[in-house]
Amino acid sequence: MSNIFKTVLLVALPASGKSEVRNFMANIDPEILRDDFHIGENLQLDDFPYVHFMRRIDDELRNQGKESIFYPSPDKPFYNNLDWGTVTNILNEDYHNMKVGEKVNTQSYALYLFERIDRAASLAGIEPRIASQDDDVIMKIADILEEEAKVIVSNLEDQYTEEFHNRTVIIECARGGPDGAQLPLTGGYGYQYTLPTFSSEILDDAAILYIWVTPEESRRKNNERANPDDPSSNLFHGVPIDVMLGEYGCDDMAYLLEQTEVPDTITVEKEGQKWHVPIGIFDNRVDKTSFLREDKEKWDSKLIEEMTNSVKAATDAMWSHYNK
Repeated sequence: MSNIFKTVLLVALPASGKSEVRNFMANIDPEILRDDFHIGENLQLDDFPYVHFMRRIDDELRNQGKESIFYPSPDKPFYNNLDWGTVTNILNEDYHNMKVGEKVNTQSYALYLFERIDRAASLAGIEPRIASQDDDVIMKIADILEEEAKVIVSNLEDQYTEEFHNRTVIIECARGGPDGAQLPLTGGYGYQYTLPTFSSEILDDAAILYIWVTPEESRRKNNERANPDDPSSNLFHGVPIDVMLGEYGCDDMAYLLEQTEVPDTITVEKEGQKWHVPIGIFDNRVDKTSFLREDKEKWDSKLIEEMTNSVKAATDAMWSHYNK
């Protein structure tokens, strides 16, 4: 039996430390990462590039004098909360394509992503929106966004490998609900919606690494890290305050832990199947990760030790229920 996780869902509120944890893992000796953390060579998936790309589509629609289709304005949440299902469905497709080595053969990466977004939205119960635009508008926007689309596709395909035995796919995403919302969350919000939206292919091999911060701390760290000159960066992008309050004002992971059938797992049900997905919790309510945004040469050894112990405690908890 392999000694590593096949798939890790790295989840938390925005600015909780997800990308910093990925950066930490990328700078650990591979043998230590495998033996102490059960993490193989990382293959990484993230839905943020698609969330950002959908905002870019809206930007260019407005520039063409058209109404936006995903967000009321650049600083507001989705029109339709089920678009959290849209981006989760895209992750499902990314995961499958990575596993089978499915590479894109297209004359337009932007048109390819447009089609994927519409298809993923249909699976979430939303009518296609990009395809409903005039053809000349679609082509103009595709030309403008072609290079951005190519980067998204290339970043995925550059990771492709024929050997998965010693590799762990890390899937990063953030989910939540409106500030003050009652639990359980409904209508596309939270992990209660997203976890069953993940494909069976993902859930069969998944464990959850959850980074715990309060919504207040998430907002503080979001403001601290935001770099308006680098809006597409995983480490330095900022989430608008209306989005922070409207989509990440609360978190339902603790609720799901209370409802689970097996301790230290999250019970996920879909299509007549049930999974008890192991979970490990990295408590980052007192910030342990921000130093990882600095150059590696500046990392403090005491902070690295504290980070190592905290992540190991979480991955040990995940491993204790993995493949059981």
